[in-house]
Amino acid sequence: MSGQELLTIRNVYKSFGMNAVLKGISLNLNEGEVLALIGGNGAGKSTLMKIIMGLYTKDEGEIYVKGEKITAKNTSTALASGIYMVPQEPMLFPNMTVEENIVIGFRKNPHELHRELLEVMKEVGWKMDLGRKASSLSIAEQQMVEILRGLLRRAQILILDEPTSALTFDEVESLFRSVNDLRSKGIGIIYITHRLAEVFRIATHVAIMRDGQIPVSGRVEDFTREMLVKGLLPPDAQESENVLKQTIKAVDYSKKPVFELQNYSGYGFTDISLKVYPGEILGLAGVVGAGRTELATTVFGRDKVLGGKAILNGQDITGLPTRKVMEAGLNYVPEDRHLHGLFKISDVAANTTSAMLGEKETGGFLLKRRVEREMTQKYIDRFRTKVTGQHQLAGSLSGGNQQKVVIGRSLTTTPKLLILDEPTRGIDAAARGDVYSIIHELRNQGVSVLLISSDMEEIIELSDRVMTVCAGRINGEFTGEDINQDKLMAASFGITGKEARA
Repeated sequence: MSGQELLTIRNVYKSFGMNAVLKGISLNLNEGEVLALIGGNGAGKSTLMKIIMGLYTKDEGEIYVKGEKITAKNTSTALASGIYMVPQEPMLFPNMTVEENIVIGFRKNPHELHRELLEVMKEVGWKMDLGRKASSLSIAEQQMVEILRGLLRRAQILILDEPTSALTFDEVESLFRSVNDLRSKGIGIIYITHRLAEVFRIATHVAIMRDGQIPVSGRVEDFTREMLVKGLLPPDAQESENVLKQTIKAVDYSKKPVFELQNYSGYGFTDISLKVYPGEILGLAGVVGAGRTELATTVFGRDKVLGGKAILNGQDITGLPTRKVMEAGLNYVPEDRHLHGLFKISDVAANTTSAMLGEKETGGFLLKRRVEREMTQKYIDRFRTKVTGQHQLAGSLSGGNQQKVVIGRSLTTTPKLLILDEPTRGIDAAARGDVYSIIHELRNQGVSVLLISSDMEEIIELSDRVMTVCAGRINGEFTGEDINQDKLMAASFGITGKEARA
Protein backbone atom coordinates (compact mmCIF):
# COMPACT_ATOMS: atom_id res chain seq x y z
CA MET A 1 0.00 0.00 0.00
CA SER A 2 1.06 3.57 -0.61
CA GLY A 3 2.50 5.37 2.40
CA GLN A 4 4.46 8.54 3.03
CA GLU A 5 5.14 10.87 0.12
CA LEU A 6 8.73 10.27 -0.97
CA LEU A 7 9.20 12.46 -4.03
CA THR A 8 7.26 15.54 -5.13
CA ILE A 9 8.00 17.41 -8.35
CA ARG A 10 6.25 20.72 -8.95
CA ASN A 11 6.18 22.72 -12.18
CA VAL A 12 9.65 21.78 -13.45
CA TYR A 13 10.79 23.50 -16.64
CA LYS A 14 13.91 22.87 -18.69
CA SER A 15 15.08 24.27 -22.02
CA PHE A 16 18.21 23.76 -24.08
CA GLY A 17 18.65 27.00 -25.97
CA MET A 18 15.36 27.66 -27.77
CA ASN A 19 14.24 24.04 -27.37
CA ALA A 20 11.78 23.68 -24.47
CA VAL A 21 12.11 20.06 -23.27
CA LEU A 22 10.12 20.14 -20.01
CA LYS A 23 7.08 22.42 -19.80
CA GLY A 24 5.83 22.39 -16.23
CA ILE A 25 6.18 18.79 -15.06
CA SER A 26 4.51 17.77 -11.79
CA LEU A 27 4.30 14.28 -10.29
CA ASN A 28 4.32 12.45 -6.94
CA LEU A 29 5.82 9.18 -5.74
CA ASN A 30 4.87 7.58 -2.43
CA GLU A 31 6.31 4.76 -0.36
CA GLY A 32 5.60 1.36 -1.85
CA GLU A 33 4.54 2.74 -5.24
CA VAL A 34 5.85 1.79 -8.68
CA LEU A 35 5.21 4.71 -10.99
CA ALA A 36 5.47 3.66 -14.64
CA LEU A 37 6.64 6.59 -16.75
CA ILE A 38 5.89 6.06 -20.43
CA GLY A 39 6.17 8.22 -23.53
CA GLY A 40 7.62 8.37 -26.99
CA ASN A 41 11.25 9.08 -27.77
CA GLY A 42 11.99 12.75 -27.12
CA ALA A 43 9.09 13.21 -24.70
CA GLY A 44 11.48 14.41 -21.98
CA LYS A 45 11.65 11.36 -19.68
CA SER A 46 15.44 11.14 -19.59
CA THR A 47 15.83 14.89 -19.09
CA LEU A 48 13.48 14.81 -16.10
CA MET A 49 15.36 11.90 -14.53
CA LYS A 50 18.71 13.63 -15.04
CA ILE A 51 17.35 16.70 -13.25
CA ILE A 52 16.21 14.53 -10.33
CA MET A 53 19.70 12.97 -10.22
CA GLY A 54 21.50 16.33 -10.42
CA LEU A 55 23.02 15.72 -13.83
CA TYR A 56 21.04 18.65 -15.26
CA THR A 57 19.92 21.84 -13.53
CA LYS A 58 16.23 22.75 -13.83
CA ASP A 59 15.27 26.22 -15.06
CA GLU A 60 12.21 26.50 -12.82
CA GLY A 61 10.24 24.40 -10.36
CA GLU A 62 10.73 22.58 -7.07
CA ILE A 63 11.73 19.07 -5.98
CA TYR A 64 10.94 17.68 -2.53
CA VAL A 65 12.11 14.44 -0.89
CA LYS A 66 10.00 13.46 2.13
CA GLY A 67 8.72 17.01 2.32
CA GLU A 68 12.16 18.64 2.30
CA LYS A 69 13.07 20.82 -0.65
CA ILE A 70 16.28 19.74 -2.38
CA THR A 71 18.45 21.41 -4.98
CA ALA A 72 20.21 18.56 -6.77
CA LYS A 73 23.21 20.37 -8.24
CA ASN A 74 25.17 17.12 -8.52
CA THR A 75 24.66 13.39 -8.13
CA SER A 76 26.05 13.44 -4.58
CA THR A 77 23.04 15.47 -3.42
CA ALA A 78 20.63 13.00 -5.02
CA LEU A 79 22.43 9.97 -3.59
CA ALA A 80 22.51 11.56 -0.13
CA SER A 81 18.75 12.11 -0.45
CA GLY A 82 18.21 8.41 -1.09
CA ILE A 83 17.73 8.57 -4.87
CA TYR A 84 19.46 6.13 -7.19
CA MET A 85 19.08 5.81 -10.95
CA VAL A 86 19.88 2.66 -12.89
CA PRO A 87 20.77 3.94 -16.39
CA GLN A 88 19.50 2.35 -19.59
CA GLU A 89 23.02 2.11 -21.00
CA PRO A 90 25.42 0.30 -18.62
CA MET A 91 28.26 2.50 -17.36
CA LEU A 92 30.87 0.07 -16.04
CA PHE A 93 34.63 0.20 -15.66
CA PRO A 94 35.69 -2.57 -18.07
CA ASN A 95 38.99 -3.47 -16.35
CA MET A 96 37.44 -3.76 -12.90
CA THR A 97 35.70 -6.84 -11.53
CA VAL A 98 31.95 -7.19 -11.16
CA GLU A 99 32.19 -6.72 -7.39
CA GLU A 100 34.50 -3.71 -7.70
CA ASN A 101 32.02 -2.07 -10.08
CA ILE A 102 29.12 -2.67 -7.69
CA VAL A 103 30.74 -1.51 -4.45
CA ILE A 104 32.66 1.47 -5.85
CA GLY A 105 31.94 4.61 -3.85
CA PHE A 106 31.24 2.83 -0.55
CA ARG A 107 33.34 3.48 2.54
CA LYS A 108 32.24 0.41 4.48
CA ASN A 109 34.41 -2.51 5.43
CA PRO A 110 35.04 -4.65 2.29
CA HIS A 111 34.08 -7.88 4.05
CA GLU A 112 30.80 -6.37 5.25
CA LEU A 113 30.09 -5.05 1.76
CA HIS A 114 30.78 -8.47 0.27
CA ARG A 115 28.33 -10.10 2.69
CA GLU A 116 25.63 -7.51 1.94
CA LEU A 117 26.14 -7.96 -1.79
CA LEU A 118 25.69 -11.72 -1.50
CA GLU A 119 22.45 -11.16 0.43
CA VAL A 120 21.12 -8.79 -2.22
CA MET A 121 21.97 -11.25 -5.00
CA LYS A 122 20.20 -14.02 -3.09
CA GLU A 123 17.09 -11.82 -2.74
CA VAL A 124 17.06 -11.10 -6.47
CA GLY A 125 17.87 -14.68 -7.43
CA TRP A 126 20.83 -13.80 -9.64
CA LYS A 127 24.07 -15.73 -9.71
CA MET A 128 27.18 -13.98 -10.98
CA ASP A 129 30.92 -14.54 -10.74
CA LEU A 130 31.90 -11.45 -8.77
CA GLY A 131 35.53 -11.87 -9.80
CA ARG A 132 34.88 -11.57 -13.55
CA LYS A 133 36.12 -8.53 -15.42
CA ALA A 134 33.31 -6.25 -16.56
CA SER A 135 34.72 -6.28 -20.10
CA SER A 136 33.74 -9.95 -20.38
CA LEU A 137 30.07 -9.38 -19.53
CA SER A 138 27.19 -9.50 -21.97
CA ILE A 139 24.83 -6.54 -22.22
CA ALA A 140 22.29 -8.36 -20.06
CA GLU A 141 24.93 -9.07 -17.41
CA GLN A 142 26.08 -5.44 -17.46
CA GLN A 143 22.49 -4.37 -16.85
CA MET A 144 22.31 -6.75 -13.91
CA VAL A 145 25.43 -5.16 -12.40
CA GLU A 146 23.86 -1.70 -12.72
CA ILE A 147 20.69 -2.88 -10.98
CA LEU A 148 22.73 -4.50 -8.20
CA ARG A 149 24.49 -1.18 -7.65
CA GLY A 150 21.16 0.43 -6.86
CA LEU A 151 19.87 -2.46 -4.77
CA LEU A 152 23.02 -2.55 -2.64
CA ARG A 153 22.61 1.16 -1.85
CA ARG A 154 19.09 0.48 -0.52
CA ALA A 155 17.85 3.68 -2.10
CA GLN A 156 14.40 4.83 -0.95
CA ILE A 157 13.70 6.22 -4.41
CA LEU A 158 14.89 3.94 -7.19
CA ILE A 159 14.74 4.97 -10.86
CA LEU A 160 14.82 2.11 -13.37
CA ASP A 161 15.32 3.30 -16.97
CA GLU A 162 14.20 0.55 -19.39
CA PRO A 163 15.61 -2.12 -17.03
CA THR A 164 14.34 -5.13 -19.00
CA SER A 165 15.47 -4.03 -22.47
CA ALA A 166 18.47 -6.38 -22.45
CA LEU A 167 17.27 -9.10 -20.05
CA THR A 168 16.09 -12.63 -20.76
CA PHE A 169 12.65 -13.86 -19.68
CA ASP A 170 14.01 -15.51 -16.52
CA GLU A 171 16.03 -12.40 -15.65
CA VAL A 172 12.94 -10.24 -16.15
CA GLU A 173 10.95 -12.46 -13.81
CA SER A 174 13.71 -12.15 -11.19
CA LEU A 175 13.69 -8.38 -11.58
CA PHE A 176 9.92 -8.23 -11.09
CA ARG A 177 10.20 -10.31 -7.93
CA SER A 178 12.86 -7.94 -6.68
CA VAL A 179 10.74 -4.88 -7.48
CA ASN A 180 7.82 -6.35 -5.53
CA ASP A 181 10.13 -7.08 -2.61
CA LEU A 182 11.41 -3.50 -2.65
CA ARG A 183 7.83 -2.22 -2.72
CA SER A 184 7.00 -4.24 0.39
CA LYS A 185 9.91 -2.48 2.14
CA GLY A 186 8.44 0.93 1.34
CA ILE A 187 10.78 1.86 -1.48
CA GLY A 188 9.29 4.01 -4.23
CA ILE A 189 10.23 3.18 -7.80
CA ILE A 190 10.02 5.20 -10.99
CA TYR A 191 9.89 2.63 -13.76
CA ILE A 192 10.56 3.97 -17.26
CA THR A 193 9.42 1.59 -19.99
CA HIS A 194 8.19 1.34 -23.56
CA ARG A 195 6.48 -1.98 -22.86
CA LEU A 196 2.86 -1.49 -21.91
CA ALA A 197 2.51 -5.08 -20.71
CA GLU A 198 5.07 -4.28 -17.99
CA VAL A 199 2.96 -1.32 -16.82
CA PHE A 200 0.08 -3.62 -15.92
CA ARG A 201 2.40 -6.31 -14.61
CA ILE A 202 4.54 -4.32 -12.18
CA ALA A 203 3.28 -0.73 -11.73
CA THR A 204 0.79 0.71 -9.25
CA HIS A 205 0.59 4.11 -10.96
CA VAL A 206 1.25 5.39 -14.47
CA ALA A 207 2.13 8.77 -15.97
CA ILE A 208 2.32 9.55 -19.69
CA MET A 209 4.86 12.10 -20.88
CA ARG A 210 4.21 13.79 -24.21
CA ASP A 211 6.05 16.79 -25.60
CA GLY A 212 7.53 17.79 -22.25
CA GLN A 213 4.27 17.54 -20.30
CA ILE A 214 2.27 14.93 -18.36
CA PRO A 215 -1.28 15.11 -19.76
CA VAL A 216 -2.41 11.78 -18.29
CA SER A 217 -1.66 10.09 -14.94
CA GLY A 218 -3.34 8.00 -12.29
CA ARG A 219 -3.63 4.53 -10.80
CA VAL A 220 -2.94 1.71 -13.23
CA GLU A 221 -6.22 0.01 -12.37
CA ASP A 222 -8.06 2.98 -13.87
CA PHE A 223 -6.54 2.46 -17.34
CA THR A 224 -6.73 -0.02 -20.18
CA ARG A 225 -3.93 -0.54 -22.68
CA GLU A 226 -6.01 1.20 -25.31
CA MET A 227 -6.37 4.25 -23.08
CA LEU A 228 -2.60 4.43 -22.65
CA VAL A 229 -2.05 4.20 -26.40
CA LYS A 230 -4.52 7.05 -26.94
CA GLY A 231 -2.72 9.10 -24.31
CA LEU A 232 0.59 8.65 -26.10
CA LEU A 233 -0.77 10.14 -29.32
CA PRO A 234 -0.67 13.91 -29.97
CA PRO A 235 -4.09 15.64 -30.09
CA ASP A 236 -3.73 16.45 -33.79
CA ALA A 237 -2.60 12.96 -34.79
CA GLN A 238 -5.30 12.54 -37.44
CA GLU A 239 -4.52 15.88 -39.08
CA SER A 240 -0.83 15.05 -39.57
CA GLU A 241 -1.28 11.73 -41.36
CA ASN A 242 -2.07 12.91 -44.88
CA VAL A 243 1.14 14.90 -45.60
CA LEU A 244 2.59 14.22 -49.06
CA LYS A 245 0.40 11.15 -49.62
CA GLN A 246 -1.21 12.64 -52.72
CA THR A 247 2.16 13.08 -54.49
CA ILE A 248 3.57 9.61 -53.90
CA LYS A 249 3.78 7.36 -56.95
CA ALA A 250 2.40 3.86 -56.46
CA VAL A 251 4.88 1.02 -56.04
CA ASP A 252 4.68 -1.79 -58.60
CA TYR A 253 4.37 -4.87 -56.40
CA SER A 254 4.21 -7.17 -59.42
CA LYS A 255 7.98 -6.76 -59.85
CA LYS A 256 10.53 -8.92 -58.14
CA PRO A 257 11.61 -7.58 -54.74
CA VAL A 258 14.97 -5.84 -54.54
CA PHE A 259 15.57 -7.23 -51.07
CA GLU A 260 14.18 -10.12 -49.10
CA LEU A 261 14.68 -11.61 -45.66
CA GLN A 262 13.63 -15.22 -45.14
CA ASN A 263 13.17 -16.34 -41.51
CA TYR A 264 16.15 -14.17 -40.62
CA SER A 265 17.43 -14.31 -37.02
CA GLY A 266 20.23 -12.67 -35.07
CA TYR A 267 21.04 -11.20 -31.68
CA GLY A 268 17.97 -9.18 -30.65
CA PHE A 269 15.52 -10.38 -33.32
CA THR A 270 14.00 -13.68 -34.47
CA ASP A 271 12.42 -15.15 -37.61
CA ILE A 272 12.11 -11.92 -39.60
CA SER A 273 10.59 -12.24 -43.09
CA LEU A 274 10.02 -9.21 -45.31
CA LYS A 275 10.34 -7.95 -48.89
CA VAL A 276 11.28 -4.51 -50.22
CA TYR A 277 10.25 -3.70 -53.80
CA PRO A 278 11.88 -1.39 -56.40
CA GLY A 279 11.40 2.26 -55.48
CA GLU A 280 9.58 1.40 -52.25
CA ILE A 281 10.02 2.95 -48.83
CA LEU A 282 9.26 0.20 -46.30
CA GLY A 283 8.92 1.61 -42.79
CA LEU A 284 9.96 -0.43 -39.77
CA ALA A 285 8.11 1.04 -36.78
CA GLY A 286 8.67 0.14 -33.16
CA VAL A 287 10.02 1.37 -29.85
CA VAL A 288 13.58 1.50 -28.59
CA GLY A 289 14.83 -2.03 -27.90
CA ALA A 290 12.48 -3.74 -30.36
CA GLY A 291 15.41 -5.18 -32.35
CA ARG A 292 15.26 -3.03 -35.49
CA THR A 293 18.81 -1.61 -35.27
CA GLU A 294 20.19 -5.07 -34.50
CA LEU A 295 18.45 -6.31 -37.64
CA ALA A 296 20.03 -3.54 -39.73
CA THR A 297 23.57 -4.03 -38.42
CA THR A 298 23.33 -7.78 -38.93
CA VAL A 299 22.19 -7.40 -42.55
CA PHE A 300 25.05 -4.92 -43.04
CA GLY A 301 27.58 -7.52 -41.96
CA ARG A 302 28.48 -6.12 -38.54
CA ASP A 303 26.88 -8.84 -36.42
CA LYS A 304 26.51 -12.58 -36.68
CA VAL A 305 23.55 -14.16 -38.48
CA LEU A 306 21.93 -16.90 -36.40
CA GLY A 307 19.51 -18.20 -39.02
CA GLY A 308 17.65 -17.55 -42.26
CA LYS A 309 18.69 -15.78 -45.45
CA ALA A 310 19.15 -12.25 -46.81
CA ILE A 311 18.71 -11.89 -50.59
CA LEU A 312 19.63 -8.73 -52.52
CA ASN A 313 18.74 -8.64 -56.23
CA GLY A 314 18.75 -12.42 -56.33
CA GLN A 315 22.16 -12.68 -54.63
CA ASP A 316 22.52 -14.40 -51.28
CA ILE A 317 24.32 -11.89 -49.02
CA THR A 318 23.72 -13.80 -45.77
CA GLY A 319 26.66 -13.39 -43.43
CA LEU A 320 28.84 -11.50 -45.91
CA PRO A 321 31.28 -8.93 -44.50
CA THR A 322 30.28 -5.28 -44.76
CA ARG A 323 32.50 -4.50 -47.76
CA LYS A 324 30.93 -7.35 -49.75
CA VAL A 325 27.44 -6.26 -48.72
CA MET A 326 28.17 -2.76 -49.99
CA GLU A 327 29.59 -4.11 -53.24
CA ALA A 328 26.38 -6.11 -53.71
CA GLY A 329 24.38 -2.88 -53.56
CA LEU A 330 23.29 -2.29 -49.96
CA ASN A 331 24.34 0.55 -47.68
CA TYR A 332 23.39 1.68 -44.19
CA VAL A 333 23.03 5.05 -42.45
CA PRO A 334 23.47 4.27 -38.73
CA GLU A 335 21.31 5.48 -35.87
CA ASP A 336 24.19 7.13 -34.00
CA ARG A 337 26.02 9.29 -36.53
CA HIS A 338 28.48 10.50 -33.89
CA LEU A 339 29.58 7.03 -32.83
CA HIS A 340 29.27 5.08 -36.09
CA GLY A 341 28.62 7.58 -38.89
CA LEU A 342 31.23 10.33 -38.85
CA PHE A 343 34.97 10.84 -38.72
CA LYS A 344 34.55 14.07 -36.80
CA ILE A 345 38.19 15.17 -36.99
CA SER A 346 38.29 14.56 -40.76
CA ASP A 347 36.92 16.97 -43.34
CA VAL A 348 33.69 16.82 -45.31
CA ALA A 349 35.45 15.49 -48.42
CA ALA A 350 37.08 12.58 -46.57
CA ASN A 351 33.80 11.70 -44.87
CA THR A 352 31.77 11.84 -48.08
CA THR A 353 34.09 9.62 -50.11
CA SER A 354 35.39 7.19 -47.46
CA ALA A 355 32.99 4.45 -48.59
CA MET A 356 34.60 4.56 -52.05
CA LEU A 357 38.04 3.57 -50.78
CA GLY A 358 39.10 0.19 -52.11
CA GLU A 359 37.12 0.47 -55.36
CA LYS A 360 39.36 -0.04 -58.38
CA GLU A 361 37.22 2.22 -60.55
CA THR A 362 37.94 5.23 -58.34
CA GLY A 363 41.60 4.69 -57.53
CA GLY A 364 41.65 1.92 -54.93
CA PHE A 365 42.79 2.82 -51.42
CA LEU A 366 44.33 6.09 -52.64
CA LEU A 367 41.34 7.95 -53.98
CA LYS A 368 42.06 10.29 -56.87
CA ARG A 369 41.78 13.95 -55.78
CA ARG A 370 39.65 14.84 -58.78
CA VAL A 371 37.17 12.06 -57.97
CA GLU A 372 37.05 13.11 -54.32
CA ARG A 373 36.39 16.77 -55.18
CA GLU A 374 33.74 16.02 -57.79
CA MET A 375 31.85 13.48 -55.68
CA THR A 376 31.92 15.68 -52.56
CA GLN A 377 30.69 18.75 -54.44
CA LYS A 378 27.97 16.68 -56.08
CA TYR A 379 26.38 15.86 -52.72
CA ILE A 380 27.03 19.28 -51.19
CA ASP A 381 25.06 20.79 -54.06
CA ARG A 382 22.43 18.07 -54.25
CA PHE A 383 21.63 18.18 -50.52
CA ARG A 384 22.23 21.93 -50.04
CA THR A 385 24.72 21.13 -47.29
CA LYS A 386 25.88 24.27 -45.49
CA VAL A 387 29.67 24.14 -45.35
CA THR A 388 32.46 26.70 -45.56
CA GLY A 389 34.19 24.35 -47.97
CA GLN A 390 35.02 20.72 -48.63
CA HIS A 391 37.83 20.84 -46.07
CA GLN A 392 35.65 21.95 -43.14
CA LEU A 393 35.85 19.41 -40.31
CA ALA A 394 32.73 17.24 -40.18
CA GLY A 395 32.52 17.60 -36.40
CA SER A 396 32.05 21.37 -36.72
CA LEU A 397 28.88 21.05 -38.84
CA SER A 398 25.35 21.30 -37.44
CA GLY A 399 23.51 18.04 -36.78
CA GLY A 400 21.40 18.31 -39.92
CA ASN A 401 24.40 18.96 -42.14
CA GLN A 402 26.33 16.11 -40.54
CA GLN A 403 23.40 13.83 -41.39
CA LYS A 404 23.47 15.02 -45.01
CA VAL A 405 27.16 14.14 -45.20
CA VAL A 406 26.49 10.64 -43.81
CA ILE A 407 23.64 10.05 -46.28
CA GLY A 408 25.78 11.40 -49.13
CA ARG A 409 28.55 8.97 -48.27
CA SER A 410 26.12 6.05 -48.34
CA LEU A 411 25.03 7.05 -51.84
CA THR A 412 28.54 7.18 -53.30
CA THR A 413 28.36 3.40 -53.56
CA THR A 414 25.18 3.66 -55.72
CA PRO A 415 23.10 1.33 -53.53
CA LYS A 416 20.03 -0.52 -54.72
CA LEU A 417 18.77 -0.63 -51.12
CA LEU A 418 19.50 1.99 -48.47
CA ILE A 419 18.77 1.29 -44.80
CA LEU A 420 18.09 4.53 -42.92
CA ASP A 421 18.15 4.14 -39.13
CA GLU A 422 16.52 7.10 -37.32
CA PRO A 423 17.56 9.48 -40.15
CA THR A 424 16.30 12.69 -38.49
CA ARG A 425 17.08 12.05 -34.84
CA GLY A 426 18.56 15.11 -33.17
CA ILE A 427 18.21 17.53 -36.08
CA ASP A 428 16.07 20.66 -36.37
CA ALA A 429 12.84 21.07 -38.32
CA ALA A 430 14.44 22.75 -41.35
CA ALA A 431 17.08 20.04 -41.73
CA ARG A 432 14.40 17.39 -41.21
CA GLY A 433 12.51 18.76 -44.22
CA ASP A 434 15.68 18.61 -46.30
CA VAL A 435 16.29 14.97 -45.30
CA TYR A 436 12.69 14.09 -46.20
CA SER A 437 13.20 15.66 -49.63
CA ILE A 438 16.37 13.59 -50.06
CA ILE A 439 14.51 10.39 -49.19
CA HIS A 440 11.69 11.19 -51.64
CA GLU A 441 14.26 11.98 -54.33
CA LEU A 442 15.96 8.63 -53.78
CA ARG A 443 12.63 6.87 -54.10
CA ASN A 444 11.82 8.69 -57.35
CA GLN A 445 15.18 7.56 -58.73
CA GLY A 446 14.30 3.94 -58.02
CA VAL A 447 16.37 3.42 -54.87
CA SER A 448 14.59 1.20 -52.36
CA VAL A 449 14.62 2.34 -48.73
CA LEU A 450 14.22 0.42 -45.48
CA LEU A 451 13.27 3.17 -43.03
CA ILE A 452 13.75 2.54 -39.32
CA SER A 453 12.22 5.22 -37.14
CA SER A 454 10.63 5.59 -33.71
CA ASP A 455 8.92 8.77 -34.90
CA MET A 456 5.44 7.63 -35.94
CA GLU A 457 4.73 10.82 -37.89
CA GLU A 458 7.93 10.26 -39.87
CA ILE A 459 7.00 6.67 -40.65
CA ILE A 460 3.51 7.74 -41.76
CA GLU A 461 4.75 10.61 -43.89
CA LEU A 462 7.43 8.70 -45.76
CA SER A 463 6.41 5.04 -45.99
CA ASP A 464 4.58 3.22 -48.77
CA ARG A 465 4.12 0.23 -46.49
CA VAL A 466 4.88 -0.29 -42.80
CA MET A 467 5.81 -3.31 -40.72
CA THR A 468 5.92 -3.13 -36.93
CA VAL A 469 8.54 -4.85 -34.78
CA CYS A 470 7.86 -5.74 -31.16
CA ALA A 471 10.25 -7.70 -28.92
CA GLY A 472 12.37 -8.79 -31.89
CA ARG A 473 9.57 -10.06 -34.12
CA ILE A 474 7.41 -8.68 -36.93
CA ASN A 475 3.90 -8.43 -35.50
CA GLY A 476 2.04 -6.31 -38.05
CA GLU A 477 1.94 -5.06 -41.65
CA PHE A 478 0.05 -1.93 -42.69
CA THR A 479 -0.84 -0.32 -46.00
CA GLY A 480 -2.98 2.58 -47.20
CA GLU A 481 -5.33 4.09 -44.62
CA ASP A 482 -4.20 1.55 -42.02
CA ILE A 483 -0.90 3.45 -41.79
CA ASN A 484 -2.02 5.70 -38.95
CA GLN A 485 -0.67 6.62 -35.54
CA ASP A 486 -3.30 4.74 -33.59
CA LYS A 487 -2.65 1.36 -35.21
CA LEU A 488 1.12 1.74 -35.47
CA MET A 489 1.47 2.85 -31.85
CA ALA A 490 -0.71 -0.02 -30.64
CA ALA A 491 1.25 -2.62 -32.62
CA SER A 492 4.61 -1.16 -31.55
CA PHE A 493 3.59 -1.71 -27.94
CA GLY A 494 2.41 -5.26 -28.69
CA ILE A 495 -1.34 -4.58 -28.97
CA THR A 496 -2.66 -6.17 -32.16
CA GLY A 497 -5.89 -7.48 -33.64
CA LYS A 498 -9.04 -6.85 -31.61
CA GLU A 499 -7.02 -5.30 -28.78
CA ALA A 500 -5.88 -2.47 -31.08
CA ARG A 501 -9.38 -1.41 -32.06
CA ALA A 502 -10.81 1.34 -29.90
